[in-house]
Amino acid sequence: MAKFAVILPAAGRSSRFAGTARKKVFAELQGRPVWLRSAEMFVNRDDVIQTLIVIAADDEEWFREKFRPNLAFLDIEIVIGGAERADSVAQALARVKPEADFVAVHDAARPLIAKEWIANVFQAAESHGAAILATPITSTVKRVVDQTRIQETVPRADLWAAQTPQVARRDWLLDAFAKRGAFQPTDEAQLLERARYPVHVVPGSPLNFKITAADDLKMASACLDLLPKEKLAGLLHPFADEDPRWP
Repeated sequence: MAKFAVILPAAGRSSRFAGTARKKVFAELQGRPVWLRSAEMFVNRDDVIQTLIVIAADDEEWFREKFRPNLAFLDIEIVIGGAERADSVAQALARVKPEADFVAVHDAARPLIAKEWIANVFQAAESHGAAILATPITSTVKRVVDQTRIQETVPRADLWAAQTPQVARRDWLLDAFAKRGAFQPTDEAQLLERARYPVHVVPGSPLNFKITAADDLKMASACLDLLPKEKLAGLLHPFADEDPRWP
């Protein structure tokens, strides 16, 4: 069985998130922090041998104190991030155990991730070397200048919106980061593409969106119950076949 390390970037400034004293990844989503909902979907997998969360230096003391029980129980390591996302991921990548075959990077601000989507992208990465979740773009896309004036309509054929997890062989990702130089990619797939590694797309779900603004948190709360549910194994009581949770 292939071994995976998981990196959860959470060091962003959350400049577009207002309404709470803390950053979006620390906000409560139906009683549980956003980052924790994201992390929990990975730590219980048998093939995940390491989970790292990347936070800003300014948040470290508060974060360690606030979430000490969660960090200890889930065996999550803290990494201090850099100025940009790629810098933060690079810091965590340097801490990944050498026995990890693959590295998955998942935005801590994407709490609406389902186990079956994780399984799908992990399996695709094992088959192809690198894979990401993404959804085809269905809206008409406009290129806008001066923030308000449409310059052109961009053909949407073959366009996909990238999501996370983004998963790659550890040696591929290390090589891609080693070749980065001063380049600041917007995601790991862009670095892999730049280093000439093939990255495969696995169909994701619109539910797997990133919480960026305060309204996104409200939407995430409304969408939690729409996530795919795991089927329970075996009948638990004689009337279980009447329970709508059972097929």
